[in-house]
Amino acid sequence: MPEQSNDYRVVVFGAGGVGKSSLVLRFVKGTFRESYIPTIEDTYRQVISCDKSICTLQITDTTGSHQFPAMQRLSISKGHAFILVYSITSRQSLEELKPIYEQICQIKGDIESIPIMLVGNKNDENQNREVDSSEGEAMARKWKCAFMETSAKMNHNVKELFQELLNLEKRRTVSLQIDGKKSKQQKRKEKLKGKCVVM
Repeated sequence: MPEQSNDYRVVVFGAGGVGKSSLVLRFVKGTFRESYIPTIEDTYRQVISCDKSICTLQITDTTGSHQFPAMQRLSISKGHAFILVYSITSRQSLEELKPIYEQICQIKGDIESIPIMLVGNKNDENQNREVDSSEGEAMARKWKCAFMETSAKMNHNVKELFQELLNLEKRRTVSLQIDGKKSKQQKRKEKLKGKCVVM
């Protein structure tokens, strides 16, 4: 199936077990799975409205392992926005984002114009916290990206995360209005500045 020109591609990176799939599934399907099933790569589509037309948010949930560097490079080169997820219960998972961030910089060049969210997931597990919010914020400042803590399990800040990512996308007006009826995709891409609204 050819990719639509108005697909807006969001790529989710992070170490294994930090909750990448849980965040994506919670956002797309509203579900949470307790068991951990490693992902190779999954893509989900969510119809949203942008520029008063309909476009598709294409979310790529990548593998947590480093076994597929070519897939990782391809995901970065095709991505429009990036979500870098670590678990607040694992300092190691934050460290593992550094080479991914560096690769995004290397492939994308000027990252100032690219929406990137650093996300500390599992903030429902405060008793096992290894990474303070202040450390996540400091890393986000260093990387010039946005920061948020989430809990896929408690559905805390999940919709807000995707909304904030779209707010960072300044080239067009995008809102998360999930509407199955308007599937006739308009192929025009307007480059408007504006706010995004989660409906």
